[in-house]
Amino acid sequence: MNSHPAPDAHPYLRAATAGIRHHARSLPAQDRSSDRVHLDVLHAHLTGLHQFLDQLAEATRPPHPAAGRRLSAAHVRLYQAATDIHAAFHLLPTVSTNDTACHPEQLPEGPPFLTICQRHLAAGHIVRRKTTPTDLRSPTHTTACAR
Repeated sequence: MNSHPAPDAHPYLRAATAGIRHHARSLPAQDRSSDRVHLDVLHAHLTGLHQFLDQLAEATRPPHPAAGRRLSAAHVRLYQAATDIHAAFHLLPTVSTNDTACHPEQLPEGPPFLTICQRHLAAGHIVRRKTTPTDLRSPTHTTACAR
């Protein structure tokens, strides 16, 4: 049994990674400042990855508990990264108004405001079902190799 995946395994994940690398390299230096469109797309990528990592952790945990715990910790850290990107999105100025505050009691004026907030609330629902507030504040993190 070969434990190494075929070179063409997971082509969509490889394409997403290549797309992010290409985008990061191809941006001119003067355009590297974040704007709301970049943060919205990056948030969508992170929350999609967050959902995928949640599924991987759930599937990995029963046969390999230690690996499942590591994936769960990465799942929490990915949510924290998405939270920071969501907050940064709302701190950047809008094109039409000066109001950058998030108003959950009001419906925003539409995309991308509504989509990023809805996406973040959905990701928050997933992570809060499976973690404690303490986990969300300070997940287990180590830079040591587990081997």
